[in-house]
Amino acid sequence: MTTSPFEHTTPFSGFSVDDVEAAARFYRDTLGLTVTDAGEHGTAFIELPGGARVLTYAKPDHTPASYTVLNFPVSDVEAAVAELGRRGVTFERYAGTPMATDEQGIFRGGGPLIAWFTDPAGNVMSVLQDS
Repeated sequence: MTTSPFEHTTPFSGFSVDDVEAAARFYRDTLGLTVTDAGEHGTAFIELPGGARVLTYAKPDHTPASYTVLNFPVSDVEAAVAELGRRGVTFERYAGTPMATDEQGIFRGGGPLIAWFTDPAGNVMSVLQDS
């Protein structure tokens, strides 16, 4: 049996931003996550609860992802939306679409309750009801 070259590694995901320092401030100061500098290469790691981490890297021609790049499961979406709102997070509104959200920015149309917001680079994140 062959061993995987990834047997003793800890994989991580990554996504681009247009300004690593602005992204680091948002993830650290607004969302309350630990952010560590990955060196002088214009990158930073976002340390996620549970031990995972995500790399953010500067890309001069950055285009925000057209999908949700990070999902934060929470026990109470309404409380999380309220707290993040107090911290300055604005939730996306998808009126008139199959993913229509209410006045709080919460989708209640089937599946888990979920609310979407963006980081300073326009990448989409969510808080969703952990079942």
